[in-house]
Amino acid sequence: MREVTVKFRIADSFTKALGRLTAKEQSAAKITVFDLQQDPSAPGLQFHRIDNSKDPNFWSVRSNRDIRVIVHKTAASFLICYVDHHDEAYKWAERRRIETHPKTGAAQIVEVRERVEEIAVPVYVQEVEPQPSPPEPPLFRDLSGDDLLDVGVPEDWIADILAATEDRFLDITDHIPAESAEALLEYATTGILRKPAPVVAAENPFEHPDAQRRFRVLDDIEELKRALDYPWDQWTIFLHPSQREVVERQFNGPARVSGSAGTGKTVVALHRAAATLKNDKNARVLLTTFSSPLANALEHKLQMLTGESQMASSAITIRPFDGVARDLFTLAFGHEPRVASREQITQAIKQAASAADVEGFTDRFLVSEWMNVIDAWQIATIDAYRDVPRLGRKNRLGGKQRERVWPIFTRTYELLERQGLISLPKVFGNVAQHYAAQREKPFTHIIVDEAQDLGVPELRMLAAIVDGKPGSLFFAGDLGQRIFQEPFSWKALGIDVRGRSFTLKVNYRTSHQIRQTVDRLLPEIVRDADGNEEDRKGTVSVFNGLEPQVAVFENSDEEIEAVASWISEMINNGIEPGEIGVFVRSAKELSRARAAVGKAGQTPLELSSRVENRDGRVSIGTMHLAKGLEFKAVAVVACDDDVLPSQQRIEVVSDEQELDRVYETERHLFYVACTRARDRLFVSGVEPASEFFADLRYAS
Repeated sequence: MREVTVKFRIADSFTKALGRLTAKEQSAAKITVFDLQQDPSAPGLQFHRIDNSKDPNFWSVRSNRDIRVIVHKTAASFLICYVDHHDEAYKWAERRRIETHPKTGAAQIVEVRERVEEIAVPVYVQEVEPQPSPPEPPLFRDLSGDDLLDVGVPEDWIADILAATEDRFLDITDHIPAESAEALLEYATTGILRKPAPVVAAENPFEHPDAQRRFRVLDDIEELKRALDYPWDQWTIFLHPSQREVVERQFNGPARVSGSAGTGKTVVALHRAAATLKNDKNARVLLTTFSSPLANALEHKLQMLTGESQMASSAITIRPFDGVARDLFTLAFGHEPRVASREQITQAIKQAASAADVEGFTDRFLVSEWMNVIDAWQIATIDAYRDVPRLGRKNRLGGKQRERVWPIFTRTYELLERQGLISLPKVFGNVAQHYAAQREKPFTHIIVDEAQDLGVPELRMLAAIVDGKPGSLFFAGDLGQRIFQEPFSWKALGIDVRGRSFTLKVNYRTSHQIRQTVDRLLPEIVRDADGNEEDRKGTVSVFNGLEPQVAVFENSDEEIEAVASWISEMINNGIEPGEIGVFVRSAKELSRARAAVGKAGQTPLELSSRVENRDGRVSIGTMHLAKGLEFKAVAVVACDDDVLPSQQRIEVVSDEQELDRVYETERHLFYVACTRARDRLFVSGVEPASEFFADLRYAS
């Protein structure tokens, strides 16, 4: 093999295009790209210059009878740009050029304005002549051409953008570089144009931070193989500058990255894990999250970044929170824990309460108090119970009330111990206590995904099993997606992320239209118990799509028929069944999802905590199981007024504080389900529909 003397790069435009081809076409394209990296001058490769392109460096390479790979080659760079059928590939190259932006210095793929068909907003024929309305003013009338250049707008497009109305601009965003579209979308949303900080001129424009988000250098065939193996996951390869900053930054304490759904928090966690493994040969890394399916998904994606050889090493452990606790408990105490089920704990509490003969406390309150206070904080004495914080708890128990109820909880501990059982929080607690006393810790670095669902026992354990050096703890999560845990103070447990907390604002997963609609379910600023803020204002999506569909039906039969029709439409539009998810509030509504999928001629795959893949079928499940998943098309159905928010939860509420908590978590749950969608979202219910539909600005 000859020595490579030029940089071999792959563009995100190629990986996106690759994902739109059939499996057979993808295979042919990948073989061509492998051959190009091995030796671009090999005689078997058939290069043809794109004569009609404005850029003389664009060439096509034949993959098979009809598929062509578009490359851009110069003396210093060999760039894989695009792939498609012959005519479409040539059209793509004829409409583009690669240049260095005159103001930012970043390499860009620029769509040539004069080669783009006129962009127009559709006009629909009216039966009655409408009254004339004043013309909509240009969206960017207060900006100048220099302002647009500052945020990376190509010179070709300045006039169009300055003249664009809001509707017209959304069409233009698909034709300009992502950094320009993001800055201008944020300006349209907030009125603030964030100009990037000056970047020291790079010798190579491909090394500019904005260029690195769309062009990646691939040094060897294994790295190329990983980049091409997972086109659906291409966003994990190319980092936005804001993500790269958090990945590469050295912290002097615990750090956290947050952001709304789809902003790439998991991507940052994965890249930080990969970077730690690469930079520290002695690292022992734990990558953890709240469930086994999500841990399996993290392992799959990390393998894509690091390769099988790195994943095979003992330097990385990928386990859910409870899996880590069980493993370390067994290692520390020589036997596996016999973890009590919720039913066994509830029975022990009822038995203890009956024996104590204490009046004034319902079984429901006692179970909740045990789960959220006593067991969560591992309260062992009455003095500790008097002092424990009660954030999010509706009952403000005084000292005398706590003294009355305390014997019930001590008796509960005794009953469980007599049966040889241990609660899961106590497993966490015992592990934390054991390793807090050890000098040698199991891990040098811990990276947590979905950190908003950490509870007190889990966080205490994580702090005890890592060596505590600066930057050893890193969290990724979104307070707006907290659905499992009551709020508590991290700082009270010694985990202080103040000054080391970052909010991502570029959404990669969800279209602009879906994100803009669903974001209305949550406040713009979300705060944790320590006062740290997640400011969600100015979040933008990197691609456009269709408006979400929100529908209300007279009865469930009509809804099932409509959902089935929607599923069939998605499949007819090229979306695979395995890329479609249908979610409901609880198991009671699953029959409606099941009926809709069946009526569409599909066999549903019912999700559970044990399901690890979608098996090529339409997935159905509860909103809780939607967490952490992604689909190209999502239907959130059976959102009736007595279903969402959960009437069952509302009926047992005893005061306004708890009612507020129920509504907050129900909103979060609805938000989680809707934001699993990338391109298409369908939301429906039976009249009267959920009151949350008003937040989606649905007009009945």
